Amino acid sequence: MIKTETRERIATIELARPDKKNALTAAMYAAMTDTLAAAESDPGVRAIHGTRDCFTAGNDLKDFLGGPAGASQALRFVSALSKVGKPVVAAVGGPAVGIGTTLLLHCDLVYAAPGARFQLPFVPLGLVPEAASSLLLPRVAGYQRAAAWLLLGQAFTAAEALAAGIVTEIVPEETLFERARAAAAALAALPPESVRLTKQLMKQPVAAEVAGQMAEEARLFAERLQSAEAKEAMAAFIEKRKPDFSRF
Repeated sequence: MIKTETRERIATIELARPDKKNALTAAMYAAMTDTLAAAESDPGVRAIHGTRDCFTAGNDLKDFLGGPAGASQALRFVSALSKVGKPVVAAVGGPAVGIGTTLLLHCDLVYAAPGARFQLPFVPLGLVPEAASSLLLPRVAGYQRAAAWLLLGQAFTAAEALAAGIVTEIVPEETLFERARAAAAALAALPPESVRLTKQLMKQPVAAEVAGQMAEEARLFAERLQSAEAKEAMAAFIEKRKPDFSRF
């Protein structure tokens, strides 16, 4: 479900569960976290790059409802991603739902196909945002845009993501992988310590805030997973019906 490769000083993480639109499970999060750690500790790896024609439909709800492992591994992954010292490049084609969008706030360069779609449906699912997106998205995109996307949970386009500062560049779908790979190669060719220190200088001023917000989001997320609102929302999703929140 996760394909990894290290070639020419670039570590690649590819989501490979197309039959489920790359919906993420606890095992997939664990594999990605381990790959990040290995790449970070390997002096031969200069850039970390992940791609897939269909990015991810977000968390696998059935896996998440099966126990606490999913939420725990997701937090472990986004925490590790937020602390990676080496540059991270993402290529987004197709849907990027939930954590598929919030993880991009921790990447350094993000390339998207014109047809990519982004969505943050936490509130409609009776949950709260994660990955420090409730802190970072208002700062990157502005409060009003962030409020519309986080509160209403409606999808937005690659062009809107570009205008909001979430995406670096929109690239034709047929050259998306090559563009992201070229960016990763350009980063890998630069002085590694200079790259690391520059990224550190940009990330360090908000690092403590990010960690604190991530922890508070995770606490509330775990609470909300057990709430009646979330159970109704997820049951409706699985049963393919409209949720009824009128009794809450």
